[in-house]
Amino acid sequence: MRVIFIRHGESTGNAGVPCNDLATIALTERGHEQAREVAASWTQAPALIVTSPYTRTQQTAAPTIARFPGVPVEVWPIEEFTYLQPARWNGTRSAERMPHLERYWSAADPDYCDGEGAESFATLLRRCKTGLDRLAAMPAGSLVYVFGHGQFIQAARAIVADAHLDDRAKMRVFWRKGEPPAISNAQRVEFHWQGGRWECASAFTA
Repeated sequence: MRVIFIRHGESTGNAGVPCNDLATIALTERGHEQAREVAASWTQAPALIVTSPYTRTQQTAAPTIARFPGVPVEVWPIEEFTYLQPARWNGTRSAERMPHLERYWSAADPDYCDGEGAESFATLLRRCKTGLDRLAAMPAGSLVYVFGHGQFIQAARAIVADAHLDDRAKMRVFWRKGEPPAISNAQRVEFHWQGGRWECASAFTA
């Protein structure tokens, strides 16, 4: 079977607007345009459309859902990786969070949790593997579109492409200060399940 992960379009958070609730961050107008471009680019109807529970992914999925009205839609727990405690950091700008981000990623402790409402890197990987296992159970030949988040998709790619690395090593190569996001807004990453294993096939944009 094939699965195409799609990162949400540009959000207000990506545009630098402080937020107080990660789940309700919305798309910018550019993000909505990216969502429409993704929907227009599909050449095949999927067997299933999956979204995270977050607003920005559901908004990104909406034009695709409208294009394929007969396709079932499911919401899965594939929300973005929250590794900073929301109560301390919501409403702040990236520049304010950067010193803590540097300490977090430099320590590369996959079992560290920043506090209530956050999760550890190891928990992210387990949550992502659960999603991949659920997709692998789809009937052979299925095509699934999964609208998700950059670091969740990056974790899926790490599980597949870096299977030889332990969690700490995966974490060390996961984040690079000052570099563009590993998965850009509206970028799509395709995976194939065949022969009892996942393969990362390609990454592309609309």
